Amino acid sequence: MLVGATALALITTNAGISLAAGTLRIGMTASDIPLTTGQTDQGGEGQRFMGYTVYDSLVEWDLSSADKPSVLTPGLALSWNVDPADNSKWIFKLRENVKFHDGSTFDAEAVVWNLDKLLKTDAPQFDQRQSAQGKSRIPAVASYRVIDPTTVEITTKTPDATLPYQLSWILLSSPANWEAQGKSWEAVAQKPSGTGPWKLENGFTPRERAELTPNTEYWDKNRVPKLDKLVLIPLPEANTRIAALRSGEVDWIEAPAPDSAQSVKDAGFNIVTNAYPHNWTWHLSRVEGSPWNDIRVRKAANLAVDRDGLNELLGGFSVPAQGYLPPGHQWFGKPDFKLEYNVEAAAKLMEEAGYGPDKRLKTKVIISSSGSGQMLPLAMNEYIQQTLAEIGIDVEYEVADWNTVINIWRAGAKDASSKGGTAVNYSYFIQDPFSAMIRQSQCNLAPPTGTNWGFYCDPEMDALFDKVRNAFDPAEQDKVLQQVHEKYVNDALFLMVTHDVNTRAMSAKVKGFVQAQNWFQDFSQITIEP
Repeated sequence: MLVGATALALITTNAGISLAAGTLRIGMTASDIPLTTGQTDQGGEGQRFMGYTVYDSLVEWDLSSADKPSVLTPGLALSWNVDPADNSKWIFKLRENVKFHDGSTFDAEAVVWNLDKLLKTDAPQFDQRQSAQGKSRIPAVASYRVIDPTTVEITTKTPDATLPYQLSWILLSSPANWEAQGKSWEAVAQKPSGTGPWKLENGFTPRERAELTPNTEYWDKNRVPKLDKLVLIPLPEANTRIAALRSGEVDWIEAPAPDSAQSVKDAGFNIVTNAYPHNWTWHLSRVEGSPWNDIRVRKAANLAVDRDGLNELLGGFSVPAQGYLPPGHQWFGKPDFKLEYNVEAAAKLMEEAGYGPDKRLKTKVIISSSGSGQMLPLAMNEYIQQTLAEIGIDVEYEVADWNTVINIWRAGAKDASSKGGTAVNYSYFIQDPFSAMIRQSQCNLAPPTGTNWGFYCDPEMDALFDKVRNAFDPAEQDKVLQQVHEKYVNDALFLMVTHDVNTRAMSAKVKGFVQAQNWFQDFSQITIEP
């Protein structure tokens, strides 16, 4: 990992390009360039910067407004409808006259080819790296077929109203380009081809930089980029990002250190925030022998976290958790368990669970050093370590870079990579029902099938998830999701800590950016003043 002056020197060394007036340089929290072949790694940040830039999905998010939560919008699919006679069958009508960056035509065959690259292990184009990122996103998919060049049918294993949300994660790359690159995904990585508003034409340098240029032939003329170039620079250490911004080596940084916010503003930079669908949790293991199998311990830990104190540590750039979902969320419901800071009540619960001064609970938690949505994980986890120690929970941390933590999370609590950890600190994308809750907590989505890292399994919760899938009316679905969230909180299924406000710092020269209430953002309208 590159930190401090070393990383800053690397930027200077490798930034020796002639910067056009319209070049925007972004310091990411990721430690490497996200996977470029289609399905990105590096979590939501990878999808933000190398996903919805170079690629499109069938279903996308409306990122045009800062004033209201994002909703799904047509992407490469103009429309999608479930068969009223069979709610497991969906018809997707595709956008016509769309070209991949290599000039080949997007059509229904390309959709099926891309699903095969993730789901069909004997397909020539199957790619394990992309499958690891994408397969768990679409567990509902049972089969799919071409009906005609502009129509695809997708069949789900059971009726599933969350399918459009699942497909919003699946990015479509060019079959013709894969052929042209010798059927090698390694070769495609340096010369990828999507249908998105940006192109990656000149490859990239691992851990250093990637340069995106506008796709002037993009199918949505309103989203043809106005910039000449978008440069992505991995800077996983917060103080290094601040130094890079101050020195003019970058124009924009993700997740600035909170204690630097005022001085950054005083220096003429802008701090941009907005509510967005995010939480910051410990995902608790429920395998045999885990201390978190005791609800008293789970509730005690939740009562022992001083969330307001943590918010002060973060310079006020957070929303202290009142549940797994943020306060005021349409799915919040009315849980009975209150996430207040109450050390006395927490200590009493620990005593009831059999712990005390002579029997402290010792456990290991997996955390990242930085990463997408992780905010300031080292400082935040140190704070939590201190507060939990007050009630007899002694925490040892296993620290890894963000992409390694993601791989541990995908492998599950039973895997050797977890090294006996009983929790993993993870920030979740919570803007759709499947990503928010189902894939973390459904019995049959434990690894390797899905991302239920802790192997939690409760038939009552699964029954609620079945109701969600069969609720094709949004209002009806919202009511069931409120019941799901109430159970999340009342059973203290996670250590629920805080919600990010998506803080960014940028040069005053950056114009036209609208920070959507979304993990993803639209860079097409941005310009840079000379």
